[in-house]
Amino acid sequence: MQAIVLGGGLMGSATAFFLARRGIRVRLIERGHVGAGATVASFGNIRRTGRALEQLPLAKRALDLWSRAEDLLDRDVEFRATGHLRLIFDEASRADMQRFAEAARPWGLALDQLEPAVIRRRFPGLGPSAIGASFSPRDGSANPRLVAPAFADAAARAGAQIIAHAGVPRIEKTEAGFEVGTAQGTFGADVLVNCAGAWGAEIARQFGEPVPLSAHGPQMAVTEPLPHRILPVVGMWSQDSGAYLRQVERGNVVFGGGVPRVPVAETGFAHYDPAGLAVQLAKVVQLCPALADVAIIRQWSGCEGYLSDMLPVMGASGTTPGLFHAFGFCGHGFQLGPGVGDTMAELIATGTSTTPIAAMSIERFAA
Repeated sequence: MQAIVLGGGLMGSATAFFLARRGIRVRLIERGHVGAGATVASFGNIRRTGRALEQLPLAKRALDLWSRAEDLLDRDVEFRATGHLRLIFDEASRADMQRFAEAARPWGLALDQLEPAVIRRRFPGLGPSAIGASFSPRDGSANPRLVAPAFADAAARAGAQIIAHAGVPRIEKTEAGFEVGTAQGTFGADVLVNCAGAWGAEIARQFGEPVPLSAHGPQMAVTEPLPHRILPVVGMWSQDSGAYLRQVERGNVVFGGGVPRVPVAETGFAHYDPAGLAVQLAKVVQLCPALADVAIIRQWSGCEGYLSDMLPVMGASGTTPGLFHAFGFCGHGFQLGPGVGDTMAELIATGTSTTPIAAMSIERFAA
């Protein structure tokens, strides 16, 4: 079997890596730089809290792989299981957290539910006005700038061919499988894996599988370096757009959320909207008041694909044998990345998956 994986973000590079580990000949084709799309714009959050319940088995598989990432990739991608603290500021959000905690328990996620006195003792300086919190101790973060290139390099060492700067691919179905024309040449394969992110919907449409995907950009920023005092990833239970932050080991605080994502134009380039910064900062300071007077040194965004039901497309095509999809992760894909790659490789190699992914099938849009 020979496979082509389209898209050099985390999903594509991880899929290429796990395919190569299974002995499948694979080419990873990326239109630009490997890891330079939505992955590098990510916050780097590795969280299971607040996910759709259907994703939790996949999230567990991914977390098990994150814990082995340095050994698998022979590189430190700065995965740190610092825990994920999610603060609560109103009773409606507390009820939402309790409903989620109860529903998630059978799926293998046990949340510590913290009262204010416990928050003050364990996490001084965080959420002083919070009325409660959830804490997931095994979750954490990793460096989004390092992860996709690390998977791609490890895939190459395992035998994959990495083709970057390929431009927009031209895809044809042939009797033998698929043919993909690029700026770097034309390549054939038995299997085609669509990991093209926000552009994945266009590839699916070519094969008679339209999906309701829109492209939006998160609003991200980072502060000047500060003394390292914030250990966990910190988020907010909120009925609207909750803010989130984490402090990297070099001292900078990365933050996002708190404002709506900005629609991305047909050019595919996302833009940061400074108009929302004041609202965003107010929510960030609610999480950590000590950040009120720090300098912001950079702001950015990235192009992410969102489906109408906020679940990704993942699994085999419903129209075309040999075609597989893994795209549209709705801004929540970073944690899932290794699990997606491992699951897709298992599905392609064996015809089945030990992790349930039926809820994410593209066939849910067939009607």
